[in-house]
Amino acid sequence: MKAIILAAGQGTRLKKYTENLPKGMLNFMGKTIIERQIEIYRKCGIYDIIVVRGFAADKINYEGIKYYTNEDYANTNMVESLLTAKAEFDDDIIISYSDILFEESMLKTMMTKKTDFAVAVDVDWKKYWQKRYGRTDFDTESLSLDKEGNITELGLESPKLEDIDARYIGLLKFSAEGLECILKLMEKAYLEYMDKPWQQSGKTVKKAYMTDLLNALIEDGKSVKAVKFNNSWIEFDTNEDYENACEWVKDESIKEIIIL
Repeated sequence: MKAIILAAGQGTRLKKYTENLPKGMLNFMGKTIIERQIEIYRKCGIYDIIVVRGFAADKINYEGIKYYTNEDYANTNMVESLLTAKAEFDDDIIISYSDILFEESMLKTMMTKKTDFAVAVDVDWKKYWQKRYGRTDFDTESLSLDKEGNITELGLESPKLEDIDARYIGLLKFSAEGLECILKLMEKAYLEYMDKPWQQSGKTVKKAYMTDLLNALIEDGKSVKAVKFNNSWIEFDTNEDYENACEWVKDESIKEIIIL
């Protein structure tokens, strides 16, 4: 099993701290976010770790890590960054966004899932959102589950709260067979959607979000399994996220959300 950390983006909403730094290189509790991810992967027995760089690529440089570079990071998004590392698609792969932290137990659970497409979701997301924003009707997106735990739709911005069964986290597991399906699906998508909206986000295929890819897999008849968690993760998306998390460390209330 391999791990791919997607770290190509510029992180403009964190520019107070990342003007010349990838947001995965933010220092949190004495280590960078990416460093913490690398440590947890190795602790769980994953040593084949790949980082997809882009913005300020030279700032990410850890020993024993394989690197790919999304040179067009400014005009693309998560799916394009993932495909930059398609040469690694010969094994099951855990994929993580570089701006999240997650508990070891979450990673171990994801590693055990025997399915082609597994997606970590937070069913208790409102607790985190209340602490993060003081409200649950802000910065939301749809994610619907059926009775078997399959994701049936995701990625629409600002849906009705009743249309949110869980929160997408940014931690996924794709099997080698699943990755082969993705390559075939994307080959068709690139032919048809280079200059027109592809999926829920309304973006063209080169600017597609990972949720767009997942939704396309669902539409293609693939089973995309939700792996349910109760918090156990944290995201650094804005200046306020970072500042708040640092304060939560000081008063130890971060333990309400994640144990690091």
